[in-house]
Amino acid sequence: MQINDEFTVKIEKLSNLGTGLTRVDGRVVFVENACPGDEVKIKITKLNKNYANAKISEIITPSPHRVEAFCPLQKVCGACQIQFINYDYQLELKRQMMQDALYSIANIDLDVPLTIPSPKIREFRHKIQYPVSRTKVSRRLLAGYYKPQSHEIVNIKYCPIQPRICDDIVEYIRVKSFDYGISGYNEKKHIGDLRHIVLRSSATTGKVLVTLVANAKKTFARLEDFAKDIFESFDEVCGVCVNLNPKNTNVILSNNTICVCGEDFVEEKVLDTVFKIGANTFFQVNPESAENIFKYVKGEIKKAESPTVLDAYAGIATFGILVSDVAREVISVEQNSESVKKAREVIKQNGIKNVRVFEDDTAKYLKNLKRKFDVTLLDPPRKGCTTEALDEVLTHTKGEIIYVSCNPATLARDLKYLIEKGCTLNSVQPFDMFCHTFHVETVAILKKT
Repeated sequence: MQINDEFTVKIEKLSNLGTGLTRVDGRVVFVENACPGDEVKIKITKLNKNYANAKISEIITPSPHRVEAFCPLQKVCGACQIQFINYDYQLELKRQMMQDALYSIANIDLDVPLTIPSPKIREFRHKIQYPVSRTKVSRRLLAGYYKPQSHEIVNIKYCPIQPRICDDIVEYIRVKSFDYGISGYNEKKHIGDLRHIVLRSSATTGKVLVTLVANAKKTFARLEDFAKDIFESFDEVCGVCVNLNPKNTNVILSNNTICVCGEDFVEEKVLDTVFKIGANTFFQVNPESAENIFKYVKGEIKKAESPTVLDAYAGIATFGILVSDVAREVISVEQNSESVKKAREVIKQNGIKNVRVFEDDTAKYLKNLKRKFDVTLLDPPRKGCTTEALDEVLTHTKGEIIYVSCNPATLARDLKYLIEKGCTLNSVQPFDMFCHTFHVETVAILKKT
């Protein structure tokens, strides 16, 4: 097998990175934009020791699950890897991914139920993070998602998976930045003013919080004037912030955010509770699908009789606050200071008396604690939990552990560890939070034995 060699193959399955998987002479080949069941002619684009990458040069017989992508940029934009697969089959593929991860990583042979669909499959994404660069000649801003496996920006002017107002705001920033002398970022040279545009829109109010990520140690007049212009030009914009990120890193947001005008948060209503979401605070990108998860978790906690609940990796304490009316007491732990601040504001605003929020790392907080909880809620980032954190959770939990994850691989790894330490896995339920991508959100429920 050589680069540019062509083969006719049938796509067996979808990989955990959203590419089609096939085999040629026993070697695994990952094929871009391929659907299980496709018979295709492929061209090898990259060779590795144990696998190869390829692109489709001709679709001979399309899979019955293949459809026309509704976004014309789907093949070049890296945001919606599987939009060309019909939605019902996307749900089945995500179920299979979770089931395969459980078996291959944790040796758990479990019949995972069908993925619960997102209420909306268009305009569902309410957090947008566009990297920014500039054209070589005109110096106009480019803003959009990266092409797959590259840092080349696709200049996106219309994205059907996010609210249309977000497209309008980004286009305004592209055009008007020139008037204020705001330059786009050059990643290789680490020069230029604007690194990212981050938007957080509310599914409840339609308002948008705009954050301009600047390659600067302190804000400057041109940028502040531009922020005020954006704020005044859109009724939907509730506030414009500047995030100062001068470090040569791929981290999008630093911890230094300044609100230039308006509010430094957008409000989102979930299960009759209004939350405040800031530029640096975590909240699910798909609020309506998230509500399904919150209902599911709350329904599980309701089964216990007035339990004490540990809400770990709490973010703005969304889970903790939403289950507070069925719990005796909730302790929420989060190390991001802005998230803790927003959580405390919501708790005070809603007159909630039985939720306390602590700013700390989960493992460190629990290490110094001398009590146990009836239920522990875990909602860690994609990398999952450390074994140190899991050990502390086991020590401080009497009943159930509810683990919410956005990564099947790290979830399976952590479930394996918890089971080896004596827990029983009761159920695993996937949810579709990230439509048209290979990502899947999952809730696993374990019993401490």
